[in-house]
Amino acid sequence: MLLTDLLLLDYKRCQRRAYLNLYGDIQDRNPERDFLFKLRKESQKHIAAVLSDYYPSYQEPHTPKRQWQERSQETMALMGLGVECIYNGCLSYAFPSSEPSQHPLVLLGHPHLLVKQSGFSRWGNWFYLPVSIQLGRRPKPEYKIIAAFYGELLELCQGRSPSYAEIILRRHNTYRVDLEEWRPRLQETLGNFIQTLIQQQEPEVFISRQRCGLCHWHGHCYGIAQSQQHLSLVPGVTPSRYESLQSLGVMNIQALADVSVAEIEEVLGKSLAFQLQRQAFSLIENLPLRNDKKIIDSLPQAAIELYFDIEAEPERNLDYLLGIVVVNHKTGQEDFYGFFADQPEMEQNIWQDFLDLVNRYPLAPIFHFSEYEVETIKRLAQLYGTSKKEQDALLRRCFDLHRYVVNTVILPVESYSLKSLANWLGFQWRDPDASGDQSVCWYDQWLQSGDRHYRELILRYNEDDCRATWILKDWLTEFLIPQSLK
Repeated sequence: MLLTDLLLLDYKRCQRRAYLNLYGDIQDRNPERDFLFKLRKESQKHIAAVLSDYYPSYQEPHTPKRQWQERSQETMALMGLGVECIYNGCLSYAFPSSEPSQHPLVLLGHPHLLVKQSGFSRWGNWFYLPVSIQLGRRPKPEYKIIAAFYGELLELCQGRSPSYAEIILRRHNTYRVDLEEWRPRLQETLGNFIQTLIQQQEPEVFISRQRCGLCHWHGHCYGIAQSQQHLSLVPGVTPSRYESLQSLGVMNIQALADVSVAEIEEVLGKSLAFQLQRQAFSLIENLPLRNDKKIIDSLPQAAIELYFDIEAEPERNLDYLLGIVVVNHKTGQEDFYGFFADQPEMEQNIWQDFLDLVNRYPLAPIFHFSEYEVETIKRLAQLYGTSKKEQDALLRRCFDLHRYVVNTVILPVESYSLKSLANWLGFQWRDPDASGDQSVCWYDQWLQSGDRHYRELILRYNEDDCRATWILKDWLTEFLIPQSLK
């Protein structure tokens, strides 16, 4: 049995993903998304920058990675020679099997760097510690588990465990992992993973809105979840809440819709139990409901209204498109304005263009669908010297429809994203595969090629986002009018 660092990383992120990578049908995998390819390129650039800045004299084994046994031997030889830094080395260790008929358990890892340190080991008066180079901004638990895995392999290979491992994050921030602290967690994770592999027992599906979107098994798992009416499809059902519901015998969406709130409020609390039960009922009946327990300001109404959406590139800390649909209810006119930064240096220009437009309609409310638009206004105003008075006046006009939706209605959707809500209302994006992640990829392709096709794709996607926000606002206005006024 071959247990690699990549499999362990997948297992730590999602047990089911690791299992399917080994035993799943490749025909069930989604095509790889452009955004994953972009992330890989960024990771390679990040690794190259770290090597150039800190370890320019590294050595790398010549044996191809697929020949891991020979590459492992070559890595061990480089360590025995006392090479200062080894890039893309290979560490492996085979545990002898207790039964002649069983295959041995082999641990295999490819640490980004092995860095020489002073101290005793099987090599002599030096040993190696592992350094991982990760694209994240913070040291996630899965990064620490993998660092501990490399520490364990090093102890087996060199006869000494380093006391810590290092993770070099985005912007070259360095984090030390205490291997003594993380060894018990690693051993528990490895034990559970090995049992999963031995028993070949497929882990249960659970759809996570944050983690599952980029996974190549998402479509396969989502189909299973839908066929089972799985509780993870109910907005608000987290893994811990799922376990609580299961313990009470609530096993699917229908059961949650039918259950008495009194039966589940003891473990979830009265307010949450009521919310989840109504959400399940809404899904089963395909019925929108008023959230009468919430008190929130009414929707603004004006002769002219603005619908605002942003496209941003987090890696560059750049907002490259500020889009607005201006709706004039008196004349029936509707116009889209897409202020696009043809180059990143043009962010200030599009910010000023945006200000010029919104200041043309000083009484118009500005509808948007997340907190990000408000945070962006604050960032750009501070960065480009907009007066506090102008900034505050602008922010007072902003109205977050996402916050309004979750506080006023319960809708038969599996996610309260703009796309999910607008699709339920019958609105369709002109490019079905368009998304915020895809927009970022298109912007990269625009910068690299200058092909206006990518520019038009971004503008069209942004306009559709603005119009979807408008559609949602109009529906909410109609739905929430008191019956006595209709």
